[in-house]
Amino acid sequence: MTDTRNNPLTGQTIELLQTLIRNRCVNDGSASSGYESRSADVIQTYLEGTGVDIERYEPTAGRASLVARIAGTDPTAPSVCLMGHTDVVPVDPQGWSRDPFGGELIDGEVWGRGGVDMLNLTSSMAVAFRHLMDTGFRPAGDLIYFAVADEESGSKHGAQWVADNAPDAIRCDYLLTESGGLHSGPGDAPFVGVNIGEKGVAWRKLRVRGTPGHGSAPFRSDNALVKAAAVIQRLTAYSPAPRFHELWTHQVSSMGLDDDTRQSLLDAGRIDDLLASMPNAGLARHLHACTHTTFSCNVIEGTMKTNTIPSVIDIGVDIRTLPGEGPDDVRAHLEAALGDLADDVEVEIVMNDAASISRMDNPMWDSLQRAVNKPFPAARLTPQMVVGFTDARIFRHMGSVAYGAGLFSPELEAGDYSTRFHGNDERIDVESLRLTTQFWLDVVRDLMG
Repeated sequence: MTDTRNNPLTGQTIELLQTLIRNRCVNDGSASSGYESRSADVIQTYLEGTGVDIERYEPTAGRASLVARIAGTDPTAPSVCLMGHTDVVPVDPQGWSRDPFGGELIDGEVWGRGGVDMLNLTSSMAVAFRHLMDTGFRPAGDLIYFAVADEESGSKHGAQWVADNAPDAIRCDYLLTESGGLHSGPGDAPFVGVNIGEKGVAWRKLRVRGTPGHGSAPFRSDNALVKAAAVIQRLTAYSPAPRFHELWTHQVSSMGLDDDTRQSLLDAGRIDDLLASMPNAGLARHLHACTHTTFSCNVIEGTMKTNTIPSVIDIGVDIRTLPGEGPDDVRAHLEAALGDLADDVEVEIVMNDAASISRMDNPMWDSLQRAVNKPFPAARLTPQMVVGFTDARIFRHMGSVAYGAGLFSPELEAGDYSTRFHGNDERIDVESLRLTTQFWLDVVRDLMG
């Protein structure tokens, strides 16, 4: 266990993380949720004593994002942005062993919603940024810290708004955000993941119509909810063929698998059978998402009352696309999945961002490798693609090289870590907080010093 008494930066990261967890900046997708201004206030107070230049953006009341900047000495040098979001997803306390907003430090772990997604990184970035200010560091290019709202629900109250309305405030050559830094492969020559890309997000609202009536006389009725149930069943059963993107071979090779499993994961004719029989359901879900366009029906809304046959039902569908797929491909998938029901469904585009990826042949990649090798001399970076979306996609569209980075303890098992995202008993260990805080310092000094 890390002794924070001898590592004051780790202690600061722990304290800031606990405060951000306790702020309960829960983003349920509505414009009035989030309340990220509470954490923006905390972070601003933490940073402004250093004299750093700070700007705030609050397009929606209570939903502030914060940009802090250390001006560079060379206007031609590359700029770097450290970005962490301050909102978290909702939680069901009944599934937790501890108070999800208690921020308790128990047996070397900080517990609470946001502990891994991604308040751990948001707090460690702030501590590293302040330490650089306190020690008089002057970067060659601009160094930016961006504490952003609304990442968990599409970014329109956060990064996307700033990109559309004040792009120069966050424009950078390199962005570091969530979430890499997990170890895999052999212990004597491990891989450390860096997320260089992510799948596309194509959220859709499917509307199904019927005819209202009294629930006491359902015979031969036109019930929109019954139609919606059939739509949901077909989307859930739909299984498009696997497709392997350019990073899939790298990802599989870094997992330390036996030859037969590795070959099956690289064989489009065998992978689905392997995933269906895999004992670790969490790992199977992740690997399936890496190689398939996915459809998840997660929201249902309508004019429903127990004694009233509904006339309109809306289904919220989370669709994640593979590289190369666009709106026409999504439409084709929906038509294939729904079959003869397709003509009865109205489709509304809610979000439509294509998959994105950043190159690796640049000085930032080299700095990440050197920073990882300080504590782990034999470790090698491995590029990966995340199956969810992050605000990195917005920066890639602005022309930045964007990576999901970090550096966690080798004891943190990737499967356990992934189940904590949006799950129960979310928590992060102190050793990972220590490593990641130091990692940001090492990368910035190496690239910008």
